[in-house]
Order: sequence, then structure tokens, then C-alpha cells
Amino acid sequence: MAFSKQQLQKFADLIHIEITDDKLEQMNIDSVIEWLDKLQKIDTTGVEPMLNPAEHKLPRRADVVTDGNIRDAVLANDPDTAGVSRGYFAVPKVMDE
Repeated sequence: MAFSKQQLQKFADLIHIEITDDKLEQMNIDSVIEWLDKLQKIDTTGVEPMLNPAEHKLPRRADVVTDGNIRDAVLANDPDTAGVSRGYFAVPKVMDE
């Protein structure tokens, strides 16, 4: 399947890139299309899809709370103490009503 210069220019316009006429003449899109066609013809029945070519598993750790009950220590870092006595950070209003 050969692409004409006009077709390549239309593709470039559709994906919003600028390609000069010199570059269009140098492009060898047909060989890429042929390669993709070859890949489509490969029989992959019985082959399970893989997400990652590496077979190792990532190490897991137990999901346990290690720094619980330190609310007061965290709130002590707030330079504006307006909300600290009520147990939260006070922030400036960011949206209009």
C-alpha cells in the first residue's frame, strides 16, 4: 500500500504537525506499513498477553498503620493556628460562592 504525498500531508494536518515537502519525499511510510502488516499476520493463538516482559514480582509489604494518632504533632506544623484548636488546617478560600 503506497501513500501519496497528498495523503501524507492530510495525515499530518489531521494530527496537527507541520511537515515540509522535502521531508514528505524522504519519508518511507510504506516500509513501516509493510512491517505492521507482517506483525498482524503472526499467529498468536495460545499466547497469553503479558503486561511486562520481566517475570519478577514486586516486593509487597503488609498494609499496616505505623504513624497513627499523631494528629496534634502534625497540626503543630501549621503556622496559622486558626484551625488547630478545632483539629484541622485553616486555608484561604479558593472559590467564590
